[in-house]
Amino acid sequence: MRDKIEKLFPELAEIHDTKLRDQVIAVWEESITRGGWQPAELEAIPFTLLAGKIEMKFIEHVRSCVQMCLAVEKVLKGIWGDRVPIQHDHLVAGALLADVGKPLEYDRKEGKLVKGHYGDMLRHPFSGVGLCFKHGLPEEVMHIVATHSKEGDHVQRTIESIIFHHADFIDFDIAKAIGK
Repeated sequence: MRDKIEKLFPELAEIHDTKLRDQVIAVWEESITRGGWQPAELEAIPFTLLAGKIEMKFIEHVRSCVQMCLAVEKVLKGIWGDRVPIQHDHLVAGALLADVGKPLEYDRKEGKLVKGHYGDMLRHPFSGVGLCFKHGLPEEVMHIVATHSKEGDHVQRTIESIIFHHADFIDFDIAKAIGK
């Protein structure tokens, strides 16, 4: 399954630490397997169920957010240099894993994608952190996963989490605008 995940997320190559890259892949493998999906199926599902009928797909959303994070990092480094310290590998790993819990949230019912019982009990930031913890991801990466959505509104986000949070909501707000 590793090769399929690398094909879904070519941005994995942006993670320079090979151990961290392997951990990110392992988390995705477990999420896909536990959720009962095949990697290719994730390319067909919408990235959110909260925006009506949209053509923005889950994998496209993950990749879009990673690429936005990389672009923001480049701008900040170009303007501010080391005055804005960004841990590149943590940023990319967190961006790739922020929505790793979504395959556990979703179920198929009568040919439609719906939020399942698991999703009713645990939103994806919680299940994502659980998977990351199990696979030994650094706390800095788990922080991005935990705080990227509304669950992070009452904590101090790291620089990497701030970057990802805004990239994520760019896609989400655009999806809502398109889905109206």
